[in-house]
Amino acid sequence: MKQPIFPPNAARPLAPYTPAIQAGPTLYLSGQIALDEQGDLHTGDIATETRKVMENVGNLLRAAGMGYEHLVKVTIFMADMSLYGAVNEVYGTYFTDTPPAREAVAVKGLPRGVNVEISGVAWKG
Repeated sequence: MKQPIFPPNAARPLAPYTPAIQAGPTLYLSGQIALDEQGDLHTGDIATETRKVMENVGNLLRAAGMGYEHLVKVTIFMADMSLYGAVNEVYGTYFTDTPPAREAVAVKGLPRGVNVEISGVAWKG
């Protein structure tokens, strides 16, 4: 059985997708961008943008009764690999123990012209 996760403090999806789906102890997080609950983007600089993305990831995790420590797999999409260092610096502050497995890739374009999008899989067993 799968359960959709819609945090009350998040922007509504802009396309036909669910922000996260919980299936048993596993949570699948759709790609998150730096969008706030009013639908405004926070893309002034890459550190601010990455923090907002990670806050959105955290909102999804909390709505499912989880935290960053439950992430087991993450994918980071960036508009350019030159952003890797700055994204990594902010991303790393969200993990105090073993960070999740992940890949970080540059793509030709991201939704709404953002610089970073992060998706993931969390598990609470």
